This record gives sequence, structure tokens and C-alpha cells, in this order.
Amino acid sequence: MEQEKLIKVRRELHQIPELGFKEYKTQKYLLDYIEKMPQSALTVETWETGIFVHVKGSVGAKTIGYRADIDGLPLVEETGYEFSSLHEGRMHACGHDLHMTIALGALTRLANDPAEDDVVFLFQPAEEGPGGAEPMLQSEQMEKFRPDVIFALHVAPDLPVGTVSSKPGLLFANTSELFIDFKGVGGHAAFPHLTHDMVVTASAFVTHLQQIVARRVDPLDSAVITVGKIESGTVQNIIAQAARLEGTIRTLSPEAMDKVKGEIEKVARGYEIANDCKVTIDYGANYHQVYNDGEQVRLFENIVKETPYQFQTANMAMTGEDFGYMLKELPGFMFWLGVDSESGLHQPGLKPKEEALEVGVDLVEKTLRGL
Repeated sequence: MEQEKLIKVRRELHQIPELGFKEYKTQKYLLDYIEKMPQSALTVETWETGIFVHVKGSVGAKTIGYRADIDGLPLVEETGYEFSSLHEGRMHACGHDLHMTIALGALTRLANDPAEDDVVFLFQPAEEGPGGAEPMLQSEQMEKFRPDVIFALHVAPDLPVGTVSSKPGLLFANTSELFIDFKGVGGHAAFPHLTHDMVVTASAFVTHLQQIVARRVDPLDSAVITVGKIESGTVQNIIAQAARLEGTIRTLSPEAMDKVKGEIEKVARGYEIANDCKVTIDYGANYHQVYNDGEQVRLFENIVKETPYQFQTANMAMTGEDFGYMLKELPGFMFWLGVDSESGLHQPGLKPKEEALEVGVDLVEKTLRGL
């Protein structure tokens, strides 16, 4: 697929971002596009709003998997693109429009010229939430097309176009959403002694959460607890009877995640007693760490060395990615693809350079033929 066509596809996909398990237009676009490819080597099956595409190899000694995520984010776009999102309050702010386009480009090449090995493309919904990788792994289609090895990429705004990055072992963190609801007794601001103020309680709780990281997690391990949203109250002279915290937990080990959650629950029980309230915790979507297979990363690095592109060793990041569930079950890896954007991931001004599309297609195809 030539660069002009890649750009056209990316821009069309950029205009129709949809949230997890609601990617109906996106799925139709992908299916319509795949239908125009040569079909002799292809088997196409849908799962929820995702798609499996199996490409029969000339030998078929093993099956290599490639995953592309397809959902967008609940974010108001601020790129100024002529092809900005047509869905109000939705944006491809994590680069999944590029991920899909690169997958379509590589799939087009293999549909016209299959590899020796079988290949399966997984167009996965709901990466941003509630999490599509784990249930996709458990699907009948995955059982049918299960790959022997799998890989994926993620755009990297801080890397130049033509540079890719990965590392053996831990690449991305274990992550968990965090929702905490406080229920007390509201009342008039003039009579605080008759109430149980949830603004005060929730505010103190936010501060206490940071003590968990500072004093309950091994300093040689790492953890982050971030509260990104607080909701409470109705008007300035009414003491709030309820409050809600929304945040995220990120750790570099599953053990640290269990430790942090256990400490949060202990603190919550203490606050219930001390503040005469009810505290309810919901961990929402949980993502397993992205742990790369060392041998597969070395093979990928060698493939990159045979191209004009540059490979550099990545640092661990507290980024969350549900591709980690697939790597928990299957050997494989994820790599960063440089797209050189001033705005970062999950920001309304993310503007990846479209020259990265051809780099991505070229590397994905060569990797599918070379692993």
C-alpha cells in the first residue's frame, strides 16, 4: 500500500473514533477494506467488534500473530486537523488510527504475497477500557487461529520517525483503575457537627494514598497512585454527603499491585471507623504487565538492523497496555514506533507524523516474514 493510500486510510479512521466494544463503524470500515484484498489466502472472522484475519502461508510450519488495537478515547480533539474527529467528545489520541492503518498495510502485502508461515492479524477492541485482550484470548476464534508467537507496536511521540525501541523483559507496568465512593451524612454548612463531611474525608484520603507508596512499597520496587478526578458536593453552603475519587494504580510487579490494593483497603476500613462513613472500592479494568520475550526481541532487533531504520533499547515505563495479557499466554513482544509529535499520548493535540506509517508497515511485514 503506497504512502498516499496509507495516509488516506489513517485520516478516514481518525475521523471515526469509538469507545471500547462500540467500534461498529470502525469494524465495518476494516471489513470493507479487507474484502477488497485478494481472498485466496484469507479467512476472516469477527469477534465482538474485533476481527481475526488468518493468512495461509506457503509452508505453514507455525503461526505468527500481530495485534492492532482499534478503539478511541473520550477526549475533545484539539489538533486543528481538517480531518478531525466527526464524533463529538471522541478522539484517536493514543494512535490507534495509525495502528490499524499499519496493520491493513501489512495485511495487504501478505494477502498479495503470503509469507512462509501462517499469519493471524488481531484487530482488537477496547484496549483503552474495559479491556479487550483478555476476553479475546478466551474466544473460539483465538482457539482456532492461536499463534505460536505474537507481537504489536505502539506509537511513540518522543521518538523520531525511523526509530523503533524495545527491550527484553518488563516494558510496561501492571495497571488498575481505581474508583472510591464515600457515603456520609450531609447537612447545612452552619451545623457541621450534625454531619459527616465527605469533602473533608475524601480530601484526607487522597493525601493518605501517597503514604502507601512512600511507606508501604519496597523502595527497590515502584508504584504510582494517581487520583485524577474528584467529585463531591452540590453548592457552597451544603456539606456533602457523598464523594467519589477516580484514579489509577501502576506498579512494576504483580506483587506490588497486590500490596498497594491491600493497603488501600486497610486505609478505607480505618476511614469508615474514624469518619462514620461507608467507603466502597472498585478497581475497574486491570491490565497485566507487558513482559517481552528476550529471544523474540533479539530477533526483531536483528530484523531492524537489516533495514534503514534505527533500533534503540527502551526504558521501562509506567504505561498500561492490555496486550500484556496476550504476552502472559504467548511468547512475543511489543515495540515503540517513533512518530515525532510535540503532544504526547492521551493528549488532545497528538499529531503523529504520517511518514511513520510506511516505516510501520515495512517493519511489521518484515517481522511477520522473519520471526
